[in-house]
Amino acid sequence: MARQQKKKRQTRYFDYSLLFIIIFLICFGLVMLYSTSAYDAQITFKGDAMHYLKRQGFAFGLGLVGMFFITFIDYRIWKKFGLLAYIVAMGLCTLVLIPGIGIEHNNSRRWLGIPNTAFEFQPSEFAKLALIVFLSCLICKVPRKMAKFSTIIKILVCFVLPIFGLIAYNNLSTALIVLGISVAMLFVASPKYGQFFMVGGVGILGAALFLVLPSAGYRSERIQMWFHPEEFEKGYQTLQGLYAIGSGGLFGKGLGNSMQKLGFVPEAPNDMIFSIICEELGLFGAVCVIMLFLLLLWRFMVIANNARDLFGSLLVTGIMAHIAIQVILNIAVVTNTIPNTGVTLPFFSYGGTSVVFLMAEMGLALSVSRGIVFEPEVSENGYD
Repeated sequence: MARQQKKKRQTRYFDYSLLFIIIFLICFGLVMLYSTSAYDAQITFKGDAMHYLKRQGFAFGLGLVGMFFITFIDYRIWKKFGLLAYIVAMGLCTLVLIPGIGIEHNNSRRWLGIPNTAFEFQPSEFAKLALIVFLSCLICKVPRKMAKFSTIIKILVCFVLPIFGLIAYNNLSTALIVLGISVAMLFVASPKYGQFFMVGGVGILGAALFLVLPSAGYRSERIQMWFHPEEFEKGYQTLQGLYAIGSGGLFGKGLGNSMQKLGFVPEAPNDMIFSIICEELGLFGAVCVIMLFLLLLWRFMVIANNARDLFGSLLVTGIMAHIAIQVILNIAVVTNTIPNTGVTLPFFSYGGTSVVFLMAEMGLALSVSRGIVFEPEVSENGYD
């Protein structure tokens, strides 16, 4: 009888705050994408100003269906598919590198697709989600061994570096995000933080050597372009993005009134959309966008801290790391705080594959929130 009363008194939880933030970001992102892409779409696609908006809207619609489907599935079921997801991700990332199979755009072979159709997707986007699920499963199997430095190294060398290398061959920026997600999850799972400073030191040294080697080529050029974008032809994008940010002022020129989106900023609907946000909505709009992402990360932190088990906590930690790293890198690139590299802004940048898998991650986070159970405190006399 007492056990039945206890079950009745348990309160199931669902993070409606997270759901509201996600929906608001989707709507805000679609508005800004249309504002940024309408001019380019009208010229490129024979007067169809809504081309990018329609494709992105379809991707978000598909992603929302997937998100709600995943939300109402017990997240613990994905433990069974962690290794399979990792193997599939490795296989797809390998296929991209094979000439004739991988699809090339802008001198980069990063896509797979069905011949004679418009269907294309980036395996690297799936690899982010697959690695989050796989590492969560792996860490849960050896939680007590995570205190050993050797365990961290084994996971990095045996599982993270292989997929990092496959992605980095054609897409270094995404590979760095994958590496950052992995390190963040291992950092949270390990009770000893000192060993990560050693790994970080080795990583910085390796990155420095990677840049100064004779084979560095375009990478060393990007470093030089970072310091003096005006001296390089490829620095045009960075300069135009900075002009857009600077001309926005405090409150911007108004929604739809950007001048730099009229063919001046290359890839405005994709990597550089934050510069158009700054131009049209000003510093106020840019701060609002950043605050929205901070609210999103705060809800992830709340869910991770209260998750039913370690697996759920690690899943949300990986998702939180993914969003945080990608937002920081995108804004840093647009403001020329770091060398230029192709990183999209979640919920805002154009890209169907990234949207679908991003919404799948949101579904996982909401599923973990559904697993949280609160039991109200009971006083000695039996009353709350």
